[in-house]
Amino acid sequence: MNNNNSGKTILLPIVAAVCVAAGLLLGSYLPRKSDIPQRFGIRSKSDKISIMLDRIESDYVDPVRTEELVESAIPSILKKLDPHSVYFPARDLKRANESIEGNFEGIGISFNMLTDTILIISTIPGGPSEKLGLQAGDKILYVNDSLVAGKGISDEAVMGMLKGPRGTIVKVKVLRKGYPELLPFTITRDRIPLYSIDVAYMATEDIGFIRINNFAESTYDEFMNGLRELKARGMKNLILDLRQNSGGVMETSIRIANEFLRKGELIVYTKGRTQTRKEARSTGNGEFETGGLVILIDEWSASASEILAGAIQDNDRGTIMGRRSFGKGLVQEPVNFPDGSGMRLTIARYYTPSGRSIQKPYEEGFEDYYNDLSERFNNHEFENSDSIHFSDSLKFKTKAGRTVYGGGGIMPDQFIPYDTTGLSPYFIKVRPLIYQFALSYTEKNRELLRKFSEAGELEKHLDKQGLLDQFTRYTAANRIRAEAEDLAISGKLIHVQIKAYIARNILDNKGFYPIWEELDTTLKFAIEYLGKKE
Repeated sequence: MNNNNSGKTILLPIVAAVCVAAGLLLGSYLPRKSDIPQRFGIRSKSDKISIMLDRIESDYVDPVRTEELVESAIPSILKKLDPHSVYFPARDLKRANESIEGNFEGIGISFNMLTDTILIISTIPGGPSEKLGLQAGDKILYVNDSLVAGKGISDEAVMGMLKGPRGTIVKVKVLRKGYPELLPFTITRDRIPLYSIDVAYMATEDIGFIRINNFAESTYDEFMNGLRELKARGMKNLILDLRQNSGGVMETSIRIANEFLRKGELIVYTKGRTQTRKEARSTGNGEFETGGLVILIDEWSASASEILAGAIQDNDRGTIMGRRSFGKGLVQEPVNFPDGSGMRLTIARYYTPSGRSIQKPYEEGFEDYYNDLSERFNNHEFENSDSIHFSDSLKFKTKAGRTVYGGGGIMPDQFIPYDTTGLSPYFIKVRPLIYQFALSYTEKNRELLRKFSEAGELEKHLDKQGLLDQFTRYTAANRIRAEAEDLAISGKLIHVQIKAYIARNILDNKGFYPIWEELDTTLKFAIEYLGKKE
């Protein structure tokens, strides 16, 4: 999904709330699938639930839909177990699986609702829209002869119109700059890849950078393509960014960890009440077993991300930098029901090579469990590692004898505080407008900006355009005026963000991240660290 915190750009399909479930709530999970063919998907035996449902269906005073009762009962039952055993109605399960499977079916565009019009930000390479000639900057005014511009249509409604089964048809009419008439396109929907590698580029002459946003079934192949490309360009050291990566397929994180470890090293093991201990060990066939390695994590790095970070940390293979991770150490297994719905049932806990379970407590209730990050923030944990305290009972030793801790996430080897520099009252007010300004600027200057194919050259051009002055006039028109002291604090932050968003609109993430790097204190620290180590 091509989205960011400051904009509404969406790659069909947006996974919305179910993406959170597929990541934080579901990953890591074992990709074995079980089907339950019994009535209503509930095990058929003489118990209270079956007796109750039968009696309601046969004798209740008013007509009832027993299926609706079951739909309500299953989530209530799972809530008595743990925060990550979860149920998906049939309408949501397919979406939840899309981010895990790494594809969906649709027309293959990234769009933004600019001034209540569907603006194409980019087309997916090799997708049906690109093959037919749709372009970034095109505005979709009609879908299947229905006017969609200026109608206040939601993002979800747009996706409902454009998404659909592979092989089906959708007709659109687009407005393209320089063409007096609307251009008609008949698009045959197809399978569209969802990429989980945001970017792979050389941060310096010998330091590569790869960012993984999710662990899907396709992630390993994407990662290997990026790794090999960077090695061919002279990479000796690697920064692997797992920040805000909420997990996914456990097997994928194991395969990636294998690329860094020597033969026979333990990556992770799992065990549960009915699950015997199962180990994953490295094969010795990894393609990056000796180069310098830094892994970046933060409070949203969870599950499969923690498996990978824990394996590297406990084997003393690399350095973990950032802030303490989320703390999800439970493994789910998919269970599919005959009506197309399904659940993810927690069947085991996973343990890092040193024996750590990094699952944070949930005995006080799910609300407290998910409010944990707010508590960490209020306790100033994001700013100062001294506020983090672990019990001696949670101490473990790495392969080299270093002390690490379990019971609530992966604590990094190098703590990097949350960066609050550049925040002013003005910035807080205009933050939602930064992306909108960048998108509007892109649309006005798209023909000129398309001439640039590299982030560095595009940034040099943008540096000469007085973007900050243009932005302050833009915000003034929206009744938010910039004071000199505000710009002294936030001017650089705003300027770099504008340039990065414009570059993303033109060059996608390969334009965005090299420019955003200037604001990324954690990444800059990692680059400096590897440079000194080298």
